[in-house]
Amino acid sequence: MRTLLSFALFTYVLQGYPHGRLDAVEHAPHQLAIVDLSRDGTERGYFTAEEIARVRASGKTVLAYFEIGSIEEFRTEYRPSRDLAVNVWKDWPDEHFVRYWEPRWWHRVVKPRVDQALRAGFDGVYLDTPLAYEEIDLAKLPGETRHSLGRKMADLIIRISDYAKKIRPGFFIVPQNSPELRHYSGYTRAIDGIGMEELFYRATDVPCTKSWCKENLDDALALRRQGKAVFATDYAVSPAHIARACALYRRYGFAGNVTRVDLDRVSPPCH
Repeated sequence: MRTLLSFALFTYVLQGYPHGRLDAVEHAPHQLAIVDLSRDGTERGYFTAEEIARVRASGKTVLAYFEIGSIEEFRTEYRPSRDLAVNVWKDWPDEHFVRYWEPRWWHRVVKPRVDQALRAGFDGVYLDTPLAYEEIDLAKLPGETRHSLGRKMADLIIRISDYAKKIRPGFFIVPQNSPELRHYSGYTRAIDGIGMEELFYRATDVPCTKSWCKENLDDALALRRQGKAVFATDYAVSPAHIARACALYRRYGFAGNVTRVDLDRVSPPCH
């Protein structure tokens, strides 16, 4: 069975596709690429099976990025899903955390996105905003706790995994951040790897020295010991910081990517 553990280099590009095309990703030297499900955030802009096939023909594994705990206002699904919104994400004023455990979220947003990734021939999905369980406004959700919301997020990721892998065995499931979800039963079994932002450098060129930095690293290492790939993205432009991040990826056995916070270009690979 294929795994993600053999990859050391990946690129992560979510916007700024030249002429709306994936040529730069296709010709990049990396082994794996993470790209948005859509070139412009709309259903009309979905990357086609032919486009993804060209990237895969270059020897790359390709993961489709989308959010599972929040919705951005420019996305096609935003208007019909506004009734599920709870609060704005302060760091991203056009993005709203949602009631991600409700059946309507699955049927309106998540399942259609997984189905599109499968139709377009992606090798797997890269699932952003599991951290919604930590950021959603508890005051607006009587009876909920961080623990209960974490359980519901883990359950959503497990549901995505079970659904997609039943259709296509070997389809990769890679959530981004919140590695502590590993403590919920069934979660680790459901994923093939985890994406981690700012393990070593926060945006931009700021060494990650907060207490949560060590907690995230410890949880990522625990998942790595359980056979899960770790895809680490750090935000740095200083040559010294880039070199240090790359050295740490090698030390810990992580796939690494040092890039800019806009995620609008192919990042240079670690040397």
